[in-house]
Amino acid sequence: MTIAVDFDGTIVEHRYPEIGKELPFATQTLKMLIEDRHKLILWSVREGQLLEDAVEWCRKRGVEFYAINKEFPEEDHSKNKSFSRKLKADVWIDDRNIGGLPDWGTIYQMITEKKTYEQVLTERLTHEEPKPQKKWWQF
Repeated sequence: MTIAVDFDGTIVEHRYPEIGKELPFATQTLKMLIEDRHKLILWSVREGQLLEDAVEWCRKRGVEFYAINKEFPEEDHSKNKSFSRKLKADVWIDDRNIGGLPDWGTIYQMITEKKTYEQVLTERLTHEEPKPQKKWWQF
C-alpha cells in the first residue's frame, strides 16, 4: 500500500518553520508500517532546506521514506515546471483530515486491519468488558 504522510501537525507538533515535538508514537508507527512493507511518501508543504531538515529529522529516528514530495524517488520535477502535485496514494495521513488526526495506534489499526475510523471507534464503544467472576463467598 502507498501511504502519503504529512509532517507538520502529523508527525510533529505544528511549529513551522521550526520542527515541533514528535507526536506520541508517530515514528514508531511509521517504522512498523515500513516493516510491514508499505511505501511511505513524505508529502509536505516544506521545500528546500526546511524539507531537508524534516527528512533528516525522520532519518535520525529510523524513518526512511520511499519518496519525498513525489510518487517515485526517481521523479525529477526540475525539468517539468507544469507537473501536477497531485499524488496517487492509497491512504493519506494528515492532521487536516475531516475529524482531525486519530492517534497513531488507531492509525496503525486502521491500516493493518483495513478498517475505517468509524469501524474502529464503533468496535471500541460496543466492546463489552468481561464481568468479574463471583468469588465463592459471594454466592
